[in-house]
Amino acid sequence: MPFPPSSVVPPVGQVSGGVNALPVEYMFSQIMAAVQKSQTEISDLRQECADLRLANVNLERQIREGFQQQNGNGNGNYYGSRVGSGFATPVPSSPLLRAKSPFLSAHSIPSLVSVSTNHSPSPLGDNVVTPFQLGVRDIPGFYVVIPAGGAGTRLWPLSREEHPKFLLDLTLKGRSLIQATWDRLLPLSSPLRTTVVAGPGHVKSIREQLPDLLPNNLFCEPGPKDSMAAIGLAAAVLAKRDPNAVIGSFAADHMISGDDAFLSAVAEAVEVAKKDYLVTIGIAPSHPSTGFGYIRLGNKLGIKEAPNARLVSSFKEKPDARTAAAYIGTGNYRWNAGMFVTKATVLMDLLKDYKPDLYEGLQKIASVWNDEALRQAALNEIWPELEKIPIDNAVAEPAAAEGKVAVVPATFGWDDVGDFSSLADLLPAESNQPRVLGDGALVLTEQVAGGIVVPGSGRLITCLGVDDLVIVDMPDTLLVTTRARSQEVKRLVKKCRDAGWKQLL
Repeated sequence: MPFPPSSVVPPVGQVSGGVNALPVEYMFSQIMAAVQKSQTEISDLRQECADLRLANVNLERQIREGFQQQNGNGNGNYYGSRVGSGFATPVPSSPLLRAKSPFLSAHSIPSLVSVSTNHSPSPLGDNVVTPFQLGVRDIPGFYVVIPAGGAGTRLWPLSREEHPKFLLDLTLKGRSLIQATWDRLLPLSSPLRTTVVAGPGHVKSIREQLPDLLPNNLFCEPGPKDSMAAIGLAAAVLAKRDPNAVIGSFAADHMISGDDAFLSAVAEAVEVAKKDYLVTIGIAPSHPSTGFGYIRLGNKLGIKEAPNARLVSSFKEKPDARTAAAYIGTGNYRWNAGMFVTKATVLMDLLKDYKPDLYEGLQKIASVWNDEALRQAALNEIWPELEKIPIDNAVAEPAAAEGKVAVVPATFGWDDVGDFSSLADLLPAESNQPRVLGDGALVLTEQVAGGIVVPGSGRLITCLGVDDLVIVDMPDTLLVTTRARSQEVKRLVKKCRDAGWKQLL
């Protein structure tokens, strides 16, 4: 007999024989209809929750700004001047109105959006609407150093040499990675003591994205020499300005969640640095990663102001999977995130001991830094001859062997956004759907699970029956790979360079 449609219940007479008389197809169709209806309702609820969260954020910000204006401090400036708080960078416009693109520009904010002049710390953390009071968090004598280098080749073609990943908004929250780093660290130092080290090709973009960065706090390195030269340059110059300066180096292109835990770890590291240690911050590993270096924890230091601080037993290079799993199993290892806190003079002394030629070169440059003509002449003569080496290999590893390096184990979330696979983990998505960095309306899928799609060209991207793909569609370049091989994208960059496609890099 013909089966009744799914929307029609059969007459009682047809089911008088009991449950077994109901056709299996009918029961299945009824179940699927109920599941589909539930999924639709859940999707609607999620959207409503997202809209409510956004409305709450905007409402709380407006209330906070109203209190500030009533208290005569309408610009959120703790010191009463432009350089006092640093929260004068524009707040991002509503995600419902902003063009969905990882590339930030003045044109990405529609004219109909009223842009506030206040911005609260780190939209990538969990304290978006709760800015820390500078009177409580400010650390006198602490200077922030933000090395802004590298091309992010594993994120090519999204990241380019002229527009690397630290200038991109990789979460579509309206702030680039370097802006989020600035927001996150500013409560500890203020713009007076926040510096950036960058190459000449990125200076203009950094100034546009960080309007509160003071001109004399932007150190331009003539060419890439890795982290030791960049951080060493800042240390040498800051030691001349303030012989008692404690500096903290934090990469411009890392993502952090848990602002409170992060700032507490930095404050603890500063206390340890005052005891003449080179201090790093160790990240609690969430999985046995083969993409990060590791720090082996040593004995506790017993410093009252820094109860969690330990000696660094040793630094370990990026391990294989088996070794990484063994590290985590012991509970005595932390990820090395490349964050270092120390006195500027202590860092220079370590450099003098382990890399004397690099020390001498940086000291000569720093001695003439305040004279622009002499500075440029010194940079042109000395910088090309400086050794290209990471700070870990130059001073951290040999100093750790002599008991001069400490670590503050931390609990905040951290990711260096090293490839498209890690980026995918940071983006929201429906269950078993690919992540989309950009306009989701440009991506249509059917029976597709996992992966990440970047519709950067404005073209429609359709996927059928393919899982865990990485698709980056830019106006001039298309990349297709798998998440499992996303660490190898830099090999394609090399092949493009060798094949004469340098203009696309």
